[in-house]
Amino acid sequence: MPKNKGKGGKNRKRGKNEADDEKRELVFKEDGQEYAQVLRMLGNGRCEAMCIDGTKRLCHIRGKMHKKVWIAAGDIILVGLRDYQDDKADVILKYMPDEARLLKAYGELPENTRLNEGIAAGLDEEDEGAGDDYIEFEDEDIDKI
Repeated sequence: MPKNKGKGGKNRKRGKNEADDEKRELVFKEDGQEYAQVLRMLGNGRCEAMCIDGTKRLCHIRGKMHKKVWIAAGDIILVGLRDYQDDKADVILKYMPDEARLLKAYGELPENTRLNEGIAAGLDEEDEGAGDDYIEFEDEDIDKI
């Protein structure tokens, strides 16, 4: 039986995510780039995203990010626009939840953008709308039923 000639399995290919812990410099958009929010993942390294300019685009995740940076629906990303195809774009960068909050605070993202941070955000923005989850009935309404 031949000996294994490789240097490890898929866990070695994944490597260690040491870069996630350290803070990186916040990258703003340049000309030819746009902020977008991922609507849904399509598979095959592609996703559908709603850009801040109001256009829904089919985005291709570049090879440098493929299988290294995981993108999910609701993430804020930076896309490079194509000169020859307006309905397609390339994902350049994925913003971490704290970076997305900073972009919103700086006014780069519009105020109506819903950031999908979940537990990490502490749900500060949803305090004013917390009472809308239930319907309150008066006693007369219940008597009619």
